[in-house]
Amino acid sequence: MKFMFMIYHDENMLEALPKMEMQTLIDSALDYDDEIRRSGHYIVSNALQPSRTARTIRVRGGTISTTDGPFAETTEQLGGFFLIEAKDIDEACAVASRFPPARIGIIEVRPVQELRHS
Repeated sequence: MKFMFMIYHDENMLEALPKMEMQTLIDSALDYDDEIRRSGHYIVSNALQPSRTARTIRVRGGTISTTDGPFAETTEQLGGFFLIEAKDIDEACAVASRFPPARIGIIEVRPVQELRHS
């Protein structure tokens, strides 16, 4: 079964970290990435650029509107994701709980709903 980890953090807090502390966090995240590749859980992952680089698209009544920035103003912003394979949500949560940046942010673990044509 596939699970998505959505990694949220406070971008202002990350930007305020000393450069060496931020690099240590990045290195530990990359080490974790290698660990779950070896475990067989890994499908794909990546970090996202800051939310200020986002654009939000809405289509209503055939009219397209684009706004700069993320969909919602929140304390934490979506900073990256993992897509993994796990036997159930308990195993997926166990894998997610070992992600080092979880110490300063939060991780939402959600089962993937695979859609199929009729």
